[in-house]
Amino acid sequence: MLTEKQHKLLMFINKTLKETGCSPSFDEMKNAVGLKSKSGVHALISSLQERGFIKKLPHKARALEVLKLPKSKPLSVLQEEKKREIALQNAAAQIPLYGKIAAGTPISAIANETEVISVPFEMVAKGRYYALNIEGNSMVEAGILDGDIAIIKQTDTADNGAIVVALVDNEEATLKVLQKKGDEIWLVPCNKEYEIRKFQASRVKIQGILSSIIRNYH
Repeated sequence: MLTEKQHKLLMFINKTLKETGCSPSFDEMKNAVGLKSKSGVHALISSLQERGFIKKLPHKARALEVLKLPKSKPLSVLQEEKKREIALQNAAAQIPLYGKIAAGTPISAIANETEVISVPFEMVAKGRYYALNIEGNSMVEAGILDGDIAIIKQTDTADNGAIVVALVDNEEATLKVLQKKGDEIWLVPCNKEYEIRKFQASRVKIQGILSSIIRNYH
């Protein structure tokens, strides 16, 4: 992997050879890479030569031939890209927290935004999201515990087997596994102590799909 100046000089030499058929002068190379002395250019040329990127042609003053070009970006560019990637990963998105949702007995649906929370961007890459506080233990076998925060991707459709926010009779919201059985919707808990709740499909509206869980350890 080349340094930024090695990469810049090599690309400048290659470009000049293609455009003019001649190697650039030391002054041209010095200016191209922002060096103050020709000795710095000599050092860069030597390093490129040692690594097999260029060779000096015999019997010709300052005649160079490019043998190969780098397959990767210069080290400094890769480092900068990595920094930007880490910064993006560490950045946070703001999504609304709507309140509590039951993972046991359904509770009244909360429609008004009470506050916002910060979540990593990778949790909410595409689409619209909101958060809900989990209350109850009917989904413990799915790894969803009382006190967790559920990150929900907003949607009104879901496949069988998805963990969804289901609104029943426009009043009660609950987090359950969705099963479609003919003209019925089954809301299936992940806890053997709780029963499956069965409704006519017209009574149930899907308000989102579980995307991820945030857990606070005390």
